[in-house]
Amino acid sequence: MKAIGYYILVEKIKEEPKKVAGLILTDKTNTENRYIKAKIISLGNLVKGVEENDVVFYDKHAGHGIRKEDKLYHVIQIQDIVLVE
Repeated sequence: MKAIGYYILVEKIKEEPKKVAGLILTDKTNTENRYIKAKIISLGNLVKGVEENDVVFYDKHAGHGIRKEDKLYHVIQIQDIVLVE
């Protein structure tokens, strides 16, 4: 699978549950996070500023999901990325 144009294919990175005051916050309870951590799988030919395998944070409301071979990927655009790790 290859992204084209200005699109970026990413795979979400599962983060370890965080503990606050002895309570474990799961993805469902930790709603204050606005951004999702992901690894770039494929870049469109017009994307500049990031590379494949970069770890990025993007807005959780951005893009859409694509399921292939029981894996869920997300398609986003460069303007959705806020940080590169």
